[in-house]
Amino acid sequence: MKKTVVFAALLIGALAAVSPVFATGKTDSPSSSAAGPVTLKWAMWDADLTVYYKPLVAAWEAAHPNIKIELVDLGSADFMTVLGTQLSGGADLDVVMVKDIPGYANLVKQNRLEGLNSYIKSAKIDTALYGGTTEQITVNGEVYALPFRSDFWVVFYNKDLFDAAGVPYPSNDMTLEQYDALARRLVRGSGAGKTYGAHYHTWRSAVTLFGILDGRHTIVDGTYDFLAPHYDRVLAEQKDGVVMDFTTIKTSGAHYSGVFFNNQAAMVNMGTWFLATQIDKVKSGESMAKNWGLVKYPHPAGVPAGTTLGTITSVGVNKNSKNKAAALDFVQFICGPEGAAILANTGTIPAIMSDQVINSLVSMSGFPQDAASKEALKVYKTYLEMPLHEKSADIELVLNENHDAIMGGTITVEEGIRDMNTRVARILGK
Repeated sequence: MKKTVVFAALLIGALAAVSPVFATGKTDSPSSSAAGPVTLKWAMWDADLTVYYKPLVAAWEAAHPNIKIELVDLGSADFMTVLGTQLSGGADLDVVMVKDIPGYANLVKQNRLEGLNSYIKSAKIDTALYGGTTEQITVNGEVYALPFRSDFWVVFYNKDLFDAAGVPYPSNDMTLEQYDALARRLVRGSGAGKTYGAHYHTWRSAVTLFGILDGRHTIVDGTYDFLAPHYDRVLAEQKDGVVMDFTTIKTSGAHYSGVFFNNQAAMVNMGTWFLATQIDKVKSGESMAKNWGLVKYPHPAGVPAGTTLGTITSVGVNKNSKNKAAALDFVQFICGPEGAAILANTGTIPAIMSDQVINSLVSMSGFPQDAASKEALKVYKTYLEMPLHEKSADIELVLNENHDAIMGGTITVEEGIRDMNTRVARILGK
C-alpha cells in the first residue's frame, strides 16, 4: 500500500559497529557448525540501495565461516511476481524475502515455503517478540515466514503549535474521543494561515483502521458496520473545520508531509516510515516543523495504549532448498534479536522492538529527545493493515471506492457501508 522509507539516508557514513552480544549468532547449532562449506542463496531486492544487507551478511559470516550468503537481486518493482516464477521453475534459492501479505498468501497457497512451526519450537523462538504478527500470518495452524521489518502508525505532532494554542502536549495514552477533543482545541486562524487540529491523509487506512484496534474486527470480515462511528467522527471534524476537507486534499494532491512541514496541522496520524523523512527535512530546512515529537496511536476506550496498525516484510525458506537447516538458522538470525539490532544500527525499524533496538533508533541525530517520543516506539500490539486473505486485493478495491465517496460527500456513511457489505459478501461468496 505504501512504500516504506529506509532510514539509511539519514545515516550515511555513520553505521554503528555491531555489538558483540548481537553478532555471535548460533555457533553451536548443528547446521552452523557443519564441516563442509555451504552457500545460501538469498532472494531479495535492491541489493545496492539497501543499507542493511551487507552488515547482516558480514555479521553472519563472521560467526559462521563455513556458511556463505549469496544475494540474489530480483528487482523491486515486480519482486513477488518474479520470485513466484523463480520458485515454480525450480530456482536454486534457499532464503526468500516476502514483500507483502498478498504475496505471502500466494506463496503459501502454491506450497513454496517451508513450514516453520517445528523449527520455532526446537529453536525456542519467542514469537511474542513480534507483537502478535506471527499469529496474524498463520495459515491452518502453520507459520511460513518470520517477521523481519515493520512499520507502525503513531501520531506526529508540532510542539510549537501546541504552545501557541496553550494546549498541553498529547500523551502516549489517548482514547479516540480524547484525540478528537484535543484536535478541536488546536484549531487557530482562518484562510490560508489556518492551523488545523489534526490531519487525515486520503488513504482509507488513515480513517477506517481505527476500527480494528479492538481486535474484534478485520478489514476482510465482509461486514463493515463497525466503521460507522469512525467515519462519523472524522466527517464531523471535517464539517467543523478541525481537519482539512477531503475533496480539497484529493483534488490538490496535497501530501501529508507538506501539511506537517508547513505548520498547517498540529497532529498527523502516520506510519513510522515518515520519521526518517521528517528528520531529514528538518536538517535540510524544508520542514518548518522543527520542534516536534511523536506519541503512540490513539485507541478505542478499553484497548491498551500502544495498540496500533502496521505492515511487515517477512523472510521464509524455500520448500525445495537443499540447505534447509542452515537456511532456517539464517532466517532466525536476521529476524531475531541479533538481526534486529543490526537493522536498528542502520536506522531501519525491525519487526522486533526490543530495548536495544529502541535505544539505537532514538539515538539517531534529529530524533526528538523528549521521553514521550522515545516511549512512543514501544508497541503493545500491532494489527496488520491488510490481514492474510486470498481475496484481500478485491476487497480493498471496494473499500477504497466507498471510502472516497463517503469522505467526498457523494454518498452517506450508511449508503457506503451498505455497498461494502453487499459487494464484499459477494466477493466472499456469502
